[in-house]
Amino acid sequence: MTKGTTVALLRDTAQAVPDGEAFVDGTTRLTFGAWDRAADGLATALADRGVGRGDVVALLLPSSADYATCYAAAMRLGAITTGINLRLGPAEVASIVERTRPALAVVDDGIELPAGVPAVLRRSDLVALYGLDPPSSRPRLDPSDPVAVVWTSGTTGVPKGAVFDHANLRDMAPGAGALSADGDRRLSPLPFAHVGYMTRMWDELVHRITTVITPTPWKAGGALRLIEEERVTVGQGVPTQWALMLTDPTLSTTDVSSLRLASTGAARVPAELVREMRERLGCPVVVRYASTEASLITGTRLGDPDEVVAETVGRASEGVELRLVGEGGGPVGAGDVGMVQCRSGAAMRGYWEDPERTAEVLDPEGWVSTGDLGWLGDDGNLRLVGRRTEMYVRGGYNVYPAEVEAVLGEHPAVDRAAVVGLPAPVL
Repeated sequence: MTKGTTVALLRDTAQAVPDGEAFVDGTTRLTFGAWDRAADGLATALADRGVGRGDVVALLLPSSADYATCYAAAMRLGAITTGINLRLGPAEVASIVERTRPALAVVDDGIELPAGVPAVLRRSDLVALYGLDPPSSRPRLDPSDPVAVVWTSGTTGVPKGAVFDHANLRDMAPGAGALSADGDRRLSPLPFAHVGYMTRMWDELVHRITTVITPTPWKAGGALRLIEEERVTVGQGVPTQWALMLTDPTLSTTDVSSLRLASTGAARVPAELVREMRERLGCPVVVRYASTEASLITGTRLGDPDEVVAETVGRASEGVELRLVGEGGGPVGAGDVGMVQCRSGAAMRGYWEDPERTAEVLDPEGWVSTGDLGWLGDDGNLRLVGRRTEMYVRGGYNVYPAEVEAVLGEHPAVDRAAVVGLPAPVL
């Protein structure tokens, strides 16, 4: 192993706090020591089945301790993990498999085996493999070795695979900001195939965080129960999930006093939701903004007013440069709307075997174009107004659906608002 890799960090953490809980997954409690040991055994099994440096291992698994162990096992062989969201359709799965040509796939029981993969392990096979002896030989790893391919869909619907290496994971950790403190117990409601897990392992290890996995399918009552029973310190969820938790009848009898903050993002957060979260959960609320390609962009800070949390996505995270550009690529004026670009060590290295589409979003200087439009206030907070493809022109003015939704949502008779486009005749 080489210092500066996630593999070495997991080994160091396992030796420092072997009995510290890394994952709570239903009745499974996986310590850092057991995680490291299980990854060693599984790495031997993967190597015996032909997996080596630079090979791809595909995971068709739900968020679980097993998923995390497979990811760690592939890393120590120098292999690359591609998580495949179980919600993807057959055509999308086939496209990913065809392009990455996995040497092996680990598939949940009851899931149809993907075609074209030379070796397959079922999830039920894994437990017996965790106890195998560690690999007899290990490759010498480098921080620039790729570890993950994280998939996103573009406007064409064809998945694009963002590639991340050990150094990306390392550089993401400082930007976690308020979301990460030593010894946190963090609720994890998103699929592990998402960038929100695949790029966070370094952050979880360096802060010795316990990841508390919500069961699938996600239920508001189940998430609340875990917050109380597992003494969760960082609650996470998209706005819809938090809205459902706030209206769940069990909230009034749930002890949420362990929460030091609640985090949300991925969609506009109404001001009234922020206020209700803060009041009923009794903790600060922060909003995070990222993309699959960038991994890390902006976030609000502890102590920001409700209006800032509701109306902005905060300031650039630590280690991130942020700028807005016009259609020609030049800077926009103060307060003007422009396309959001960011640059950091946490950004992807490029799309998997797709230099043409990589060049569309990642320039030679490392700036990632998110496709989002926004403007910067005097306070340095970024305010998003929508996607470039969503804007429409009315009477010579650019109109952004997100801004219309925000105005509609302020009316006391409106609970939720969504603006969608419809064909209009030209008179």
